[in-house]
Amino acid sequence: MTQILNHTDIQNKIRRIAYQIYENHLAEKEIVLAGIVGNGYILAEKLNEVLAAIAPLKVTLCKVMMNKKNPLEGITTSEPADAYINKAVILVDDVLNSGITLIYGVKHFLEVPLKSLTTAVLVNRNHKKYPIKADFKGISLSTSLQEHVAIAFDEGDYKAYLQ
Repeated sequence: MTQILNHTDIQNKIRRIAYQIYENHLAEKEIVLAGIVGNGYILAEKLNEVLAAIAPLKVTLCKVMMNKKNPLEGITTSEPADAYINKAVILVDDVLNSGITLIYGVKHFLEVPLKSLTTAVLVNRNHKKYPIKADFKGISLSTSLQEHVAIAFDEGDYKAYLQ
């Protein structure tokens, strides 16, 4: 197991992604950070903390719940659809691997009219099976298909590993 990002690296990446989100949404008064359950939602919370300090945006945090192994089982969110209709939505996950999780998350949000829909990930692995990209990313890694990226958001000690 090889550590690819330490706590400071991850904090810096989160801060940079938050600034990019703000810069891309300067005309907005409100955005929705939709974090995919697990580390995606934790990352959305961390981005929200930084955005609260740097931007006058109203941010709605939304938890996206899905079975990552079988996303066809359906997707639910912690917020009703009214909370994100005609809003700028940023779908957040920790790692973009094959693209399955993000593409099904995008599909869910496209069922209602949105102002815009973008994606943010901490690690982009470039092994996509679907036509999806990360609009905001902390780091892009060239890895083999056999390798696995794991993110640990332990209190005060964030790490990213290549296994």
